[in-house]
Amino acid sequence: MTNKIKITYRKITLIFLIFSIISVEAQQSIKKNIYLIPGQGSDKRLYKNLKLDTSLFKIHFVNWIIPNRKENLKSYAQRLSAQIDTSQKFYLIGVSLGGMVATEISEILNPEKIIVISSAKCRAELPLRYRFQKYIPAYSLAPKRLIKWSSFIAQPIVEPDRNKEKATCKAMLKAKSPVFLKRTIRMIVRWDRKTYNPNIIHIHGNNDHTIPIRNVKNNYTIKTGSHMMILTRTGEIESLILKIIE
Repeated sequence: MTNKIKITYRKITLIFLIFSIISVEAQQSIKKNIYLIPGQGSDKRLYKNLKLDTSLFKIHFVNWIIPNRKENLKSYAQRLSAQIDTSQKFYLIGVSLGGMVATEISEILNPEKIIVISSAKCRAELPLRYRFQKYIPAYSLAPKRLIKWSSFIAQPIVEPDRNKEKATCKAMLKAKSPVFLKRTIRMIVRWDRKTYNPNIIHIHGNNDHTIPIRNVKNNYTIKTGSHMMILTRTGEIESLILKIIE
């Protein structure tokens, strides 16, 4: 009798373990995969204040690679898209240059939804100071290290809101390769996209000095939001993200 009870107990324990494993795997499979692309002068730390529920979402970061010499944004986005697992449904979110890359990837892959933040979806949404450099490429005369050094000077002047996250912004810029910065500037000023996927959802701040809202056709406006608002106004943006991908 005792042996029968032991055998029964073992069977019940085994069945419980099997169902537990199946339950965990099922829970993992229903998580929404979100791929986050940072901005030009940043990395995954740009999203440090974004606290999406990990029981509902699986977060992936798209990591920058050094662009090839004279590579265009479309080709670069094609190479970055290799970091995305297309065997599962996924959502794509990009900030600044990351939003431009997300726009290009949306033409290559098939995200469930694309959200761009503090960004541009086509050349016409870029400010004139970027667009005219396609024809007068002043940036090309500047040494790579000078471009990086000037970023430390210009960033807090152009986007003073960045000072709320000063240490993080400085650390991200410090980690940037001068080659990466110069080659991505070339990609931005020579970006030739005229149209974009109409399903892209655009979130923009009306106090963005890097990409002024006057040029942008956006879906949601963050009042007084700056170009750095993913760091400084994360709660409001997170609420919109949840609303968009629910």
